[in-house]
Amino acid sequence: MDPIITFGTSGWRGIIADTFTYHNLHIASEAFAKVLIKELNSSKSPIHGRKPLVLVGYDARFMGPLFARHTAHILLKNGFEVKMVDRDTPTPALAFSILRLKAIAAVNITASHNPPAYSGFKVSLWNGAGAPAEWTKAVEIEAGKLRSASWTWNGFSQSARIPTFDPAPTFLARLAKLVDLERIAKSGIIIGVDAMHGAGRGYLSRLLLEAGCRIHAIRENLNPSFEGRNPEPDIDGMAQIRDWMLKNKGHLALGLDGDADRFGILDSDGTWLTPNQILTLVLHHLTRNKGLKGSVVRTVPTSHQVQALAELTGIPVHETPVGFKYIAAIMEREKVIVGGEESGGLSIQNHIPEKDGILACLLMAELVATESRSLGAILEDITGKIGPFFTSRINIPVDPELKDQLISKLAAGIDQIGSARVLESVSKDGYKFLLPDSEWVAFRASGTEPVFRCYIEARSESNFRKLEKACKKLLSAA
Repeated sequence: MDPIITFGTSGWRGIIADTFTYHNLHIASEAFAKVLIKELNSSKSPIHGRKPLVLVGYDARFMGPLFARHTAHILLKNGFEVKMVDRDTPTPALAFSILRLKAIAAVNITASHNPPAYSGFKVSLWNGAGAPAEWTKAVEIEAGKLRSASWTWNGFSQSARIPTFDPAPTFLARLAKLVDLERIAKSGIIIGVDAMHGAGRGYLSRLLLEAGCRIHAIRENLNPSFEGRNPEPDIDGMAQIRDWMLKNKGHLALGLDGDADRFGILDSDGTWLTPNQILTLVLHHLTRNKGLKGSVVRTVPTSHQVQALAELTGIPVHETPVGFKYIAAIMEREKVIVGGEESGGLSIQNHIPEKDGILACLLMAELVATESRSLGAILEDITGKIGPFFTSRINIPVDPELKDQLISKLAAGIDQIGSARVLESVSKDGYKFLLPDSEWVAFRASGTEPVFRCYIEARSESNFRKLEKACKKLLSAA
């Protein structure tokens, strides 16, 4: 029997009424409960003997409240105390609530930036971070046992009352301590805000409005179809707020994805800044303007631009596999100034070990207000010190029958990428090859499609084009 409940870097996801059904949700919830009970009963566990409180959240997608209530009742049935959010809630707000309420775990019914037809099941643990791979693997195994056993679900009574709570006030108060909202307001900068009909509605805009900032907010109403597009704050997704900003001479525009753990930033000239560039700007801001000290954490395919800036002042840099839970693990054991990934997630020192798109947006507004210049101008100064970085990800289709052969070829190591000599190979996550002059390429095979994700970073645009051509050639010949 093929497994249906499999966890990726941020939980189990599926199309509603296809693989994400009540039946499968029931199995996932029961499996999660079984693993959590084992953890509670283990004398070696950090939650052994603690009150068995579990939080349940959901995003703004179809059926979110009903799916969340279903999971909540299964947890109740298994002996847990349960509290559920009172409305669709950002992932970072739920993560913060775990710590505030001293819960032992949380389940979030969210598919983040996926298309509107999807829903998802994300597990967070007692530290506020996403569950590590060994934990979700245990849930997968339990789910497999339930699916293969002679077991059927006939439904159950949902008459028990599930207490609800509002995570917004305390979470917003926390953000207000991390960012100088008064400085943003006094600067008079004009800010566009695009909530994309997601769970971040009324969070980012509320903080800025209550502080007296000049903002224009769009897509703040609930719309589970997300206007028929992915709730993703990329260059296409933020086109509407970009038009408004350019017309009204705004200073920047801020966007959030479906569960507000990812961010999108537009500069005053309409340029969409990549998450790699934002990570570098955040490090600049936190060290220069806010005096934070510590280390930096980035994932394998994340640009070395932030590393180059860190090395100027002797800041150590850690590299992790893809998935914010790996960044979170380092944030748990040492002071990290900022941890982030190229897919648009970051968090900072003295905050939750989970991606927070709302905080990322606020930090960029604070940076513009503090230095009284555009993000592009600040980035230009940084580039003058560390040099340019040209970074992108491309998907390269491959023959499905040759996929395993290509993986074996990359695993065995290669000596050259085009005319560039490979200095070092990194197999921490996929296959990364370091080249002269801090250039590199990395390959990760898709688990669902006959494609390889190819990440390329060069120090000039011409070198980038050469590496792009060389990578395509490399994968075209097994």
